[in-house]
Amino acid sequence: MASYDLNQVLKNRKAAQSNGTLALDDISRVKVLSPGMQVFKRFIRNRLAVFGAVTLIVLFIFSFIGPLFYAYGQKEIFYTYNSQNVNYALAKENTGYNGYDVDSSVTVERGILNAMNSNIKKMTASGSKEMTVVGSDGGYLIRSEAPGIYSLSAQELEKICSTGSSEVKVGTYSMIGKKFEFEGDEIPGLEKAAASSIKGADGSFESDGVEYTFVKGAKPKTYDVFTVADGIRYEGAQMDSAFEEALGSAVQAGEDSFECGGTVYVLSKDGASCNVYAAGESRIAKVYTNYTLDTRETGGKVSDDFRPAALMAAALGEKTFTAGGSSYSLSPGAEKEVIIILDSEGNEYAEFGRFAIRRYSGEDTMAYDLKKAITEKIEQMRASGLLTDTLQAEIPMQEENGSYSRDENGDFILTETEMKLTQRLEGEYVINCDQINYVIDMFAPPSMKHVLGTDGDGFDVLARVMYGGRVSLMVGFVVVLIETFLGVIMGGIAGYFGGWVDNLIMRMVDIFYCLPMMPIMIILGSMMDAIRLDTYIRLIVMMAALGLMGWAGVARLVRGQILSLREQEFMVATEATGIRISARIFRHLVPNVMPQLIVTATMGLGGVILTESTLSFLGLGVKHPLATWGTIINSVSSASAMAHYAFIWIPVGLLICLTVIAFNFVGDGLRDAYDPKAKR
Repeated sequence: MASYDLNQVLKNRKAAQSNGTLALDDISRVKVLSPGMQVFKRFIRNRLAVFGAVTLIVLFIFSFIGPLFYAYGQKEIFYTYNSQNVNYALAKENTGYNGYDVDSSVTVERGILNAMNSNIKKMTASGSKEMTVVGSDGGYLIRSEAPGIYSLSAQELEKICSTGSSEVKVGTYSMIGKKFEFEGDEIPGLEKAAASSIKGADGSFESDGVEYTFVKGAKPKTYDVFTVADGIRYEGAQMDSAFEEALGSAVQAGEDSFECGGTVYVLSKDGASCNVYAAGESRIAKVYTNYTLDTRETGGKVSDDFRPAALMAAALGEKTFTAGGSSYSLSPGAEKEVIIILDSEGNEYAEFGRFAIRRYSGEDTMAYDLKKAITEKIEQMRASGLLTDTLQAEIPMQEENGSYSRDENGDFILTETEMKLTQRLEGEYVINCDQINYVIDMFAPPSMKHVLGTDGDGFDVLARVMYGGRVSLMVGFVVVLIETFLGVIMGGIAGYFGGWVDNLIMRMVDIFYCLPMMPIMIILGSMMDAIRLDTYIRLIVMMAALGLMGWAGVARLVRGQILSLREQEFMVATEATGIRISARIFRHLVPNVMPQLIVTATMGLGGVILTESTLSFLGLGVKHPLATWGTIINSVSSASAMAHYAFIWIPVGLLICLTVIAFNFVGDGLRDAYDPKAKR
């Protein structure tokens, strides 16, 4: 057979083409193609493979280049103005009293402070203007200064006597010497009765028809003896008959105090007895009120001494007061149970009212004039006996953080609305209205601004789909690379060495084949949820786990191919020339397996993407807010959400299907291109 020089053939062909003299049997007519070009030509003849390749190119451009030119990011939240009927405010009549310091140097017992509301209710029920309570360290005077205003004063008390039935100490009995030491006058026969009755334990005995009790005393072998006595028992000098008569009348009438000889006496019950104190000077410590303060400036702050100074001025009928270094005056209107306060220039500054009117969330962000209008409407409803009524008002539009919207001049942007006032409980009214709020634009339908709409978090769906494609495709390629890398190493070693090495690696392959991948990934996802693993670390762990559990198939493929290749002549030549073992495996054997690896990897990419999407859909893969195609579908996982928001999950589902099908088409095309005989 004649031999031909390729370079000479190409030169002859070029010369013949230039001269136009190319014979039918001329060797220059033979077109020489490289193996790679032959595979490419076979591949592009497969229309489905070309369709898959073009689809994948478009998806890669869409996912990796598209976000660079798209206006929105995957975590960008969108807001919109929306009119909603909301519980705008709550008006509640104050029934509890709050205290403010008038003189912080006066100390008041905690128990007295805790009982102030109940004591004020007692005074209101009885119609009394004053009430004295006795604490462990002294007395306290509660006085009604004005409607809704009470003062609490620390009062000096001197105990005068006690009256009624009370336990009285008779004396102390000593078992040593059997002596009885009396507190007052000696009682005949008591010493003898004590000697015969007191034997060592606490108890009681009777003498001359009187019951006595005894307990262990402070000294060893001593006992304190008590009895119950009736009548008046003075602490000091005995008072005159006028005092005793006034005391008896006060006790019989159940009064808390009485006056005699220009002195006020306070009664304090102690069980069956009653202690009597002479009241001395008092100093106001606190002022209590059920008024609510509203300032002209929405949510404005006042100095600590403003409230007590204003309340005491109103209680004492004063026209002006000073607080925080500024002067204020009181406006007429107390007859309406409203205290209006003017600043030094005569402008309305604040108001004490009966109703606490706040936003339904509890925030004090309502306009002063609106509060007054609501108060007036409630008064009209009460006068007419209505349980519900309406009010026309202007309210500000609201921003996403709950603050009011303002224009470029700093003024509120107002919208007119109809408020509905409904009495929910006695003294409590709910105010409903339509309010324009700046809220998250959730589940917005497709529009010119958002081509695929928005999801439940206000994210642009198209942006999420683009960024989600990045992650899903990246997961597929990284996992396949890990599988291929591990499979080539393990399969190459097993196929080349054979023997016990092959047997050991193949048993490892069998073990990995038996591992249930999906349950393991579900358990791993639950563990990562429990330790609150970072989103990106979670993604890396998931890719590593999928790669580690998928290498067995690649290893078996590589091992089988190498077993058939290692006995061929070129491998004998590598051994004869002394090439090291690693070079024989990875430079001469593995490249001959590469076509099958490319086909296997390409067809496996779709399966990995499908697995990642499934795990993310179940909430066990990539976590929100990082976008993947699986997490996007997970955002509308309920049946009702899927029915109402099909514009979110249908495009993503189509992309997943299209990607998997495209990889399968490309894999089939590569398999047929590398081995055309297999197709026939």
